[in-house]
Amino acid sequence: MLHILDRQNTILNKFVQRMRDVNIQGDRMRFRRNLERVGEVMAYEISKTLDYSKTVVETPLGEAEISVPDDQVVIATILRAGLPYHQGFLNFFDDAQNAFVSAYRKYSKDGTFNVKVEYISSCDLTDKVLILVDPMLATGISLVKTYNALLEKGGVPRHTHVASVIGSEEGILYTKKHMPLERTTIWCAAVDSELTVKSYIIPGLGDAGDLAYGEKL
Repeated sequence: MLHILDRQNTILNKFVQRMRDVNIQGDRMRFRRNLERVGEVMAYEISKTLDYSKTVVETPLGEAEISVPDDQVVIATILRAGLPYHQGFLNFFDDAQNAFVSAYRKYSKDGTFNVKVEYISSCDLTDKVLILVDPMLATGISLVKTYNALLEKGGVPRHTHVASVIGSEEGILYTKKHMPLERTTIWCAAVDSELTVKSYIIPGLGDAGDLAYGEKL
């Protein structure tokens, strides 16, 4: 299942607009904060899909019945651009467990690349709800490799939510093809149609890691 959130008129669109705007995005603190805000909105939307049960809480004046989530949530992030985005999810799923993966593109002289996964820190994922967050879903290769590495390390989650700010049509198709459709939901704040020859999303917003933390060598 695929959810594209900017097809509805909500405040989320303003956060995405500011992240895309070349005249605004150069303020790294502001870029990180907007990335965090999108994570918060996305977390709220995903929370609607969880399983809930009723509990009774004692107030100073009596008792109140309220529905709370039953699912154990694990938030997994691809370093480094995903860190502020991850924090947005953690602000809402404040008792979630967390996983982190180092995955990067290793380019050859001809411009092609392979995705390398070098570090994984994960809890047991078995029968839990995994939220795999990555700001940019470009080709989908990094995300799928990260997902497979997490499963090898932590076991099979009951359901996986892929959550990206900007996705490409190609990346979404690749993800659907290489992840179990019956146990996967893809969420994007916006979807763009093109990729450059170096697999950057057009119009996209640029390199999210560089915008959040500065250019790397």
